[in-house]
Amino acid sequence: MDATDLETAYALSQVDRAHFEQQGFVKLKNVLSPETIAAYAPEITGKVIELNTQAVPLAERDTYGKAFLQVTNLWQHSAKVLEFVSSPRLARIAAELLGVQSVRLYHDQALYKESGGGVTPWHADQYYWPFATDRCVTVWVPLQETPMEMGPLSFAAGSQVFEHGRDLPISDESERVLQKALAEQQFPEVSEPYELGEVSYHLGWTFHHAPANTSDVPRRVMTIIYVDTAMVIAEPVNDAQRNDLSWIPGGKPGELISSPLNPILY
Repeated sequence: MDATDLETAYALSQVDRAHFEQQGFVKLKNVLSPETIAAYAPEITGKVIELNTQAVPLAERDTYGKAFLQVTNLWQHSAKVLEFVSSPRLARIAAELLGVQSVRLYHDQALYKESGGGVTPWHADQYYWPFATDRCVTVWVPLQETPMEMGPLSFAAGSQVFEHGRDLPISDESERVLQKALAEQQFPEVSEPYELGEVSYHLGWTFHHAPANTSDVPRRVMTIIYVDTAMVIAEPVNDAQRNDLSWIPGGKPGELISSPLNPILY
């Protein structure tokens, strides 16, 4: 097994950095080798199957439930997943894109869009996170080649500066309101397939969504959320942020994130 690309540095170009800063996201090719993905994908998928708590049939779920199966902090249940989530290569890219010296883990999250799974409505992740600044980023790692029919992530380029709609959770309303508002503000929608080994990074306030999975196989994706090690916990402004304090056990508003669940990764 050759998984050295989890350890070694990835050469970010100035174009990549500028794109991220200006557009709020960047897609990067050849970040992980097919061999590395093949080495870790079965374990990640196995843990998703084992830990998934969604028992309602797809047709009977609400829009959020149809969007994906969601399992968080797989690293706590598998030493092999911990190796993947702890990747210095992935974490270093996050730190360099954010322009910070060091990043911590907030949590990981597997997002598996089943065959027939519905759209993921427009939203910004940071609606859910009790953070004092915008120095947080998600790496989105498809575990297979992801053509358009599988529902790859789509971004509203430059929308990280747009504050309208930040108070909307993932819902039919967020899809309707943000689709209209983002188009009116002329934020281009970037919707492209992902090659095997290609990953994307997006800021917490960058609006994004994903089409339905019309293929006959699941869209398997692993994500890792990184925060600046200087990140201060903000006073939660909604129930989702209050619930998300569980990923920072013992942490209180006004304090730095520093719990055992939030190790420094780079």
